[in-house]
Amino acid sequence: MGRGRAKAKQTKVARDLKYRTHETDLSALARELHGDERESEVVVDSEELEKWSDYSGPTRD
Repeated sequence: MGRGRAKAKQTKVARDLKYRTHETDLSALARELHGDERESEVVVDSEELEKWSDYSGPTRD
């Protein structure tokens, strides 16, 4: 017992996914799958690195 509410929720979600019309942004999907070169260029200053250096594990030489 007690599974009725969970099953109803799953059924509702399944119907929503099946019958809802989706407007897919294919260019955004392509950027996500192939990686956007502009997003991969992350600039981190030394002050930010110093702030988090205490949390890094030991380094091997």
